[in-house]
Amino acid sequence: MRRRPAAPAVDGRTAVVTGAGSGIGRAVAQRLAAHGCPVALADWDEAGLAETEASIDGPVLAQRLDVRDRQGQMAFAAAVAAWAPAPLGMVFNNAGVTVLQGVADAAPEDDEWVLDVNLHGVVHGVRAFLPLLLAQDAGVIVNTSSIFGIVGFPHQTAYCASKFAVRGYTEALRQELRDTQVRAVVVHPGGVKTKIVENARFRSDFRNRSADHAAAAREFATIARTTPEHAAEIIHTGVARGRSRILVGPDAVALDLLVRLAPTRYYDVIDRLDALVRRS
Repeated sequence: MRRRPAAPAVDGRTAVVTGAGSGIGRAVAQRLAAHGCPVALADWDEAGLAETEASIDGPVLAQRLDVRDRQGQMAFAAAVAAWAPAPLGMVFNNAGVTVLQGVADAAPEDDEWVLDVNLHGVVHGVRAFLPLLLAQDAGVIVNTSSIFGIVGFPHQTAYCASKFAVRGYTEALRQELRDTQVRAVVVHPGGVKTKIVENARFRSDFRNRSADHAAAAREFATIARTTPEHAAEIIHTGVARGRSRILVGPDAVALDLLVRLAPTRYYDVIDRLDALVRRS
């Protein structure tokens, strides 16, 4: 008879967080550390990573890492295994980037960058840490998708492709783990106040509202309503309660419902609502 995985023990166990130099990754690392977790942190942004490390009281291991580097991820996992003061609890594959551009005039190298970081970074992270979790027959892999892993959005094709893929990869992994006590969780943030657009590559936006990259970042800042700290609370609570799919923010909840109700017409509704909001 198949064993039903228990809700994972997170608090007090070692947690791994990529993309920990800012945003959701930093907030999750800080929250888990406050709940007794030794934290192993990784990010490409060395300065941001150092800021996160300095903000944490308790055991911390910080390593600069390009998640696209498969061997680098394997080495990071080995370093975590050698350092960890407690058994592994959560492995949070969170690093992500985006590019704003249309398909017809897209720069292929920018699309490849997004797919390499967002998808292959998750795959490499899972492959590096899953053997450690299986060896202890406990723990949880948490992969960050997006609300754009549920809805398609213009001029975000590479980002949507990567996040839909993370969703599918994680859901398939969950089925592979059915006979173990290791869980796989997918997270779908809506608009969270992070630097993702500020750090994006920019060519154009689909309505030509943003004349440049800075304007696009300002536009995103007006739309994003959820703080990284609230996102971290939702993720931590959802994982601890044994949820397999976590929607972050009221916009993520609303859009998920909209897709269920109008799977081929949801963007018509989004477009009309956007026009109404901008007229008000």
